[in-house]
Amino acid sequence: MSEPRLTHLALYLQHLDFDAPPAPTLETLRQLQRRHTGAFAFENLTTLSGEPVLIDLPSVEQKVLFDGRGGYCYELNSLYLALLQALGFDARGISGRVVMGQPEGAWTARTHRLSLVTLDGVRYITDVGFGGMVPTAPLILDCATEQLTPHEPYRIERHDDGYTLRAKVAGEWKAMYIFDLQRQEDIDYAVGNWYVSTHSESSFRKQLMVARTGEGWRRTLNNGSFAIHRVGSESERRQVADVDELVALLEREFGIRVPAHAGLKRVLERLIEPVQDADQML
Repeated sequence: MSEPRLTHLALYLQHLDFDAPPAPTLETLRQLQRRHTGAFAFENLTTLSGEPVLIDLPSVEQKVLFDGRGGYCYELNSLYLALLQALGFDARGISGRVVMGQPEGAWTARTHRLSLVTLDGVRYITDVGFGGMVPTAPLILDCATEQLTPHEPYRIERHDDGYTLRAKVAGEWKAMYIFDLQRQEDIDYAVGNWYVSTHSESSFRKQLMVARTGEGWRRTLNNGSFAIHRVGSESERRQVADVDELVALLEREFGIRVPAHAGLKRVLERLIEPVQDADQML
């Protein structure tokens, strides 16, 4: 499969605090994943506005690198894979099924995109588009034991149908998503993106979901419920009172340049009325 190429590599690297293209090493991969989840927020404002979510590479570059926006997995991990390949990593896209918050053993639609990287014969999964529980370090695929990240510990379980990624949250190993290594083409991602962004049952159509990570913290916003989760301490939570406060918070805490879209503002006003659970991030 021929992958599209980045046209704004230098600018992309500047956003990630690199003055020049780094070598394709494990340390670089770690830095890229940690910095990416801090620089570019996970968000679904476009879906809520009713506009199409374009996942071709030029559109994603424009949105994220120039328009001051973030995105979700089909955008962020598409852009990230193009970056990895431009830097010389042996990387390709794979996909999975989000089961976070579902009963154990649930089997959901294939609606998550991530990447597989091979370095010196070792395979890693790397993901910058999984919302409030995105791993902040690459994870060794063929390793069943606990793997530390700058945030929560993770582990990967192998089973007949592929792999399950779990995170240790409040002392419990919770399933995040199921994935496999099946070859993916652009049409596969187009189908998943279409479902996520247009289907009436998609959670991305029903609620605002925003997340960003940093040194020792995660920030999440679910509708009007804003939380700062700090490693090793209690979370801070508050409810956003009105849409102007929400827009200011998106810009200040998540680095998102909110588009001036009347329809989006009306949707956001409606969504922040009830109190929601900020832990139900995808």
